[in-house]
Amino acid sequence: MEMALSRGLRCCQRIFSWIPVLIITAVVLWSYYAYVFVLCLFTVNNSLEKALYLLLFHVSFGMFSWTYWKSIFTPPATPCKKFQLSYSDKQRYELEERPEAQKQILVEIARKLPISTRAQSGAIRFCDRCQVLKPDRCHHCSVCETCVLKMDHHCPWVNNCVGFSNYKFFLLFLAYSMLYCVLIAATVLQYFLRFWVGDLPTGPAKFHILFLMFVALMFFVSLMFLFSYHCWLVAKNRSTLEAFSAPVFPGGPDKNGFNLGLHRNLLQVFGENRKLWFIPVFTSQGNGHYFPLRSQSSESPLLANEDMWDESDDGSEGSFVGDADPSVTVEMED
Repeated sequence: MEMALSRGLRCCQRIFSWIPVLIITAVVLWSYYAYVFVLCLFTVNNSLEKALYLLLFHVSFGMFSWTYWKSIFTPPATPCKKFQLSYSDKQRYELEERPEAQKQILVEIARKLPISTRAQSGAIRFCDRCQVLKPDRCHHCSVCETCVLKMDHHCPWVNNCVGFSNYKFFLLFLAYSMLYCVLIAATVLQYFLRFWVGDLPTGPAKFHILFLMFVALMFFVSLMFLFSYHCWLVAKNRSTLEAFSAPVFPGGPDKNGFNLGLHRNLLQVFGENRKLWFIPVFTSQGNGHYFPLRSQSSESPLLANEDMWDESDDGSEGSFVGDADPSVTVEMED
């Protein structure tokens, strides 16, 4: 009975989680109708102006829709099998009754992996729900019910976790949303003023034009602050979670632990091919399991060279040059 109730609640939660997406979709579809039909086809009289408006609008609308779709439907990247407990390790871990011995088992597993960050207590991070040792910058999302690589935050407006797999798409979605709002506001302004002063006849078109202007400006202001904040995060190579709580390394917390400088920080998110920076295709560097560090010390494994970690495709365990500190304990996190 309790299990059925729990499943019902989760089902309702998943249904209601799509409400913000449906709201955004409804507003966008209305804006399409108001701009294309009410403004361009029935209000604008100049044919050249009408054609130019329609061309610019559909390009902006297409890029906005593409990036929004990619932000929603790109599944979050999760830790690979090398970070999961193998059958033998899991059986050995579960059969062991002594907590200290269990911790040591996980420490031994962590030595084979490129893990630099720690929990606030200094312990190696372990997710008891997913049964994985957490890679650097990985966190468990209680909404998605999984560990997400380089998790930034869970966004209700895209009903998805923003992380390694779709962070570039999310940034482009914000950028093209702002461009969409700017284009609407700039082209609607003259007709907004003419309706406002009464130069155009009052009718249903007046409501759509006035409301289109207000909605575009309102969304632009909100998006401007959010986009500016994420540009700052990219420049510092931080996630939203890391901005609130600095990542902890064996030497202690360091908010700039992953900050490699503006240029290299941009390359990590957008890739080396600048021609693809503004196209919603995945170009981010790496695979989300390890990241170069700003500075290296004897206490911190070198992650800048991916060849140091043998990530073979045959399912065999990888090896990492540099063992984890054997004195480090393991903390289980949700």
